[in-house]
Amino acid sequence: MILLVGLCGVSWSLASVALADDTVAAAAAGAGDVAPEAAAATTEISFEDETTYTINTLIMFVCAVLVLFMQAGFAMLEVGLNAAKNTVNILFKNVMDLAIGVLLFLVVGYGLMYPGSDYEGKWFGFAGSFVTRDAETPNLETGWSNSADFLFQVAFAATAATIVSGAVAGRMKFGAYLIYSGFLTALVYPVSGMWKWGGGALAAWGFQDFAGSVVVHAVGGSAALAGAIVLGPRIGRFLGSKSIPMPGHNIAFAALGVFILWVGWYGFNPGSQLTYFGTANAEATTYIALTTTLAASIGAVMAMLAAWLLFKKPDVTMALNGALAGLVGITANCDQVTQVGALLIGGVAGVLVVLGVIALDKLRIDDPVGAFPVHGLCGIWGGLATGLLGTNIPEGLTRASYIGVQALSTAIICAWAFGTMFALFSVLRLVGFLRVSPEEERAGLDISEHGMHAYPPSMVQDLYQGVNAPTSTSA
Repeated sequence: MILLVGLCGVSWSLASVALADDTVAAAAAGAGDVAPEAAAATTEISFEDETTYTINTLIMFVCAVLVLFMQAGFAMLEVGLNAAKNTVNILFKNVMDLAIGVLLFLVVGYGLMYPGSDYEGKWFGFAGSFVTRDAETPNLETGWSNSADFLFQVAFAATAATIVSGAVAGRMKFGAYLIYSGFLTALVYPVSGMWKWGGGALAAWGFQDFAGSVVVHAVGGSAALAGAIVLGPRIGRFLGSKSIPMPGHNIAFAALGVFILWVGWYGFNPGSQLTYFGTANAEATTYIALTTTLAASIGAVMAMLAAWLLFKKPDVTMALNGALAGLVGITANCDQVTQVGALLIGGVAGVLVVLGVIALDKLRIDDPVGAFPVHGLCGIWGGLATGLLGTNIPEGLTRASYIGVQALSTAIICAWAFGTMFALFSVLRLVGFLRVSPEEERAGLDISEHGMHAYPPSMVQDLYQGVNAPTSTSA
C-alpha cells in the first residue's frame, strides 16, 4: 500500500509537469506557430517512411487491443473453472490487474523494462516515467509511435499478472491480491523483461524469446506456483491422502475463455513482429500466425488423447488447457521454427500440461485452473524448445551453446519470479493478510469480500465432498 501511495504522489507531480508542457504545445499549435525544427523534420520524412510508420503504428494498436481482450478470456476461463461463489472476486481481480497494471507500468514498469541504450547488457536501469510523445517528430528509428508501443507492452504486463488469479482463486484476500498484482507489474515483470527485451544481460548472451513464453508466461506461471504453495489448498481439496476433485461451475464460460485467448494470441505472437510494412514483414507476420495455429491445434488434440488414455474418458478441460499449452510453448519461437517444429512443440506441450496437472495433484498443490502447468511448465518448454528446434542461432553460438543459453536464461527468469513472489506471499501470510478465514472461504469470496453474489444465492451452494470438514489451513 505504501508503494501505491508513493507512486500516486510521483504520478501527480509528473502529471502536472506533463500537463503544463501539453498546454504550452497546444497554445503554440492554436496560434498557428510551428517550430522550425518540427517543420524541417516533417518535410524530411519520405513517403515510404511515413507509410511504414503509419502501417506499423496502426497494426500494433490493433494487436494491442487483441492482447488486452485476452483479459476477458482469462476472466471467463477462471470463472468457469472455479466455484460460482467466487465469480465476482475473480472478475474483480482481472479488472484490477489491467487497471492497476496500466497505472504502475506507466509510472514505473515501462521505464524499468526499457531503460535505454546506456543499460545494454546490464541487469537494471530506469528511463523515467510516462510516455514521450512523437507527434511532431515521428519515431522513425523504431518505425512506430511511442504510444502504440506502450499500449502493446502494457497489455503483455497485464497478461503476466492475471495468470496468477486462477491459481489463488477461492482463498486469497482481495487486498493481498492487489498488492501482489502491483508488485509484479511494477517490478518483477519489467525487470526480467528488461533482461531480454530491454537489451539487458540475457539479450547480450543471445537468449531468444520472441513473444514471451518465458518472459511473460513462465514469469506468471512461476508466480502462480509460489502463490499456490504459500496459500495452501482450498478447504476440502485434499482429505488425508485422497484428492477430491472440485470441478468448475460453468464449462461453457471456460470454453469461451479459451476461444477468446486463442483469438487474442494473434495479437500476442504475430503482433510481436513489430514491423509489418513490406512483403518480407507481411509474410513473416502471417507465418507466425500459422505456426501459432498449428501448435494450439496439436496441443488440444494431444492433451485430449493423453487425458483419454489416463482417465478413460475424454476431458474437455484438459483439451482446453492443451490448446493454451500449445500457444504458450510456441510463443518463444513462432518466428523461427518449421511447421513440423511447431507441431512437435505444441504436441509436447499438450502432453506436458496433463502430466503437470497430475504432478501438482500428487504434490498436494492446489491450482484450480492449471496456471502453472499451462503457463509455467509449458513456458519453460517453449524457452528450451527454441534452443532445440529454432533456426535462428545467434552469431557466435553453436547449437549446444544456444541450448545452454536458453536453459540458463529460462532458469534465471523463473527463479527471479518464483523467489520474489514466494517472499512477498510469505510476508503477507506472516502478517495475517494473505488468506481469508475458513468461514469466509466456505461462504465464498463474493459475499465475504465484496458483499454480493454473481448469481442467485441458490446457485452458489457448494456440493464438494469435504468442503465443510474442519481445517487448520488459514493465514
